[in-house]
Amino acid sequence: MKKKAFVLTNGLYPTSDAKTAHGLVRGTERFLINGVIDQAATAEKDAGELLDGVNRGIPVYANLKTALQAHPDTAVLVIGVATVGGVLPADMLLIIKAAIEKGLSIVNGLHDYLTDHADIVELANKNRVCLTDIRKPKKRADLHFFTGDVFKLSTPVIAVIGMDCAMGKRTTARMLKEACVQEQIKAEMIYTGQTGWLQGNEYGFIFDSTLNDFVSGELENAILTCAKEAQPAIIFLEGQSALRNPTGPCGLEFLISGNAKHTILVFAPKRIYFDNEPHWGKIPSVESEIEIIEKFGSKVIALAMNTEDCTNEEALELKAQYEDKLQLPVLAPLQKGVGELIPVLRNIIDQVSK
Repeated sequence: MKKKAFVLTNGLYPTSDAKTAHGLVRGTERFLINGVIDQAATAEKDAGELLDGVNRGIPVYANLKTALQAHPDTAVLVIGVATVGGVLPADMLLIIKAAIEKGLSIVNGLHDYLTDHADIVELANKNRVCLTDIRKPKKRADLHFFTGDVFKLSTPVIAVIGMDCAMGKRTTARMLKEACVQEQIKAEMIYTGQTGWLQGNEYGFIFDSTLNDFVSGELENAILTCAKEAQPAIIFLEGQSALRNPTGPCGLEFLISGNAKHTILVFAPKRIYFDNEPHWGKIPSVESEIEIIEKFGSKVIALAMNTEDCTNEEALELKAQYEDKLQLPVLAPLQKGVGELIPVLRNIIDQVSK
């Protein structure tokens, strides 16, 4: 059974820092989300409506007390933010301690591990609750080194990578998997971040908590294990960061070590700078990113558009403009879903089976 959980954002829910919470609101097989805990400015609203206009029956509560009054049987508090540097904010630590005292276990996806806070560990032991730090690195004995066996795999592997962080790579990959399932195409997704695990995906690893020497091996092992156990017709890889984001360039691993021969590139037409920080530099053109990807042997089969700061009308206009300019399908996942890519995916699967 799913564990009933609150998601803590504490004032950050309207921002991209709360992308973990956004993912859980959109869907998770691991938890039953009873509510989001945020400041009074967003309280008493539906979390789905605040996110993308879709009511999902997940209320936003102003504080832990109000949330527990409405759902006293909740067992878990999930930290729903990804802060710069992965540090737990001081105000959240106070709420975490209060939650522990109320008997809630805590699930944390930040690099700031709860188990490194002696006072929190002592409090958790006293109240007999669990502390789960998702991003704790695996032990050396549990890591896999690259073997090259991925090159023998016939199952199509499609990388979903982006032009920047917080673009919607995981959301797009999840939507693609769900669209395939609806069309009776057996698809799986390899998660590579903490939110993917929180959403209940079975196959994957936490990319940025893995020793660099073993990233390729962990990626390969996740793909091969998925292919062997689930036997999907197609596999989607959740990307991380971006090829040229200076705070953490990432993506070629999916093309090279993951042997992803096809790519869906996620971009935001109105975002100018990496992470919206002018001193980190301008995001390059979509055309130049496609050129890099294809030089590494992966064909860009479609774009997916993050429509932040766009009206629905603007989003659809931009979709048409980029399709005309690049002669590629352009998905607007939040406005129109991803189903229009199904014929392309079927063709890729058919090519492999011939």
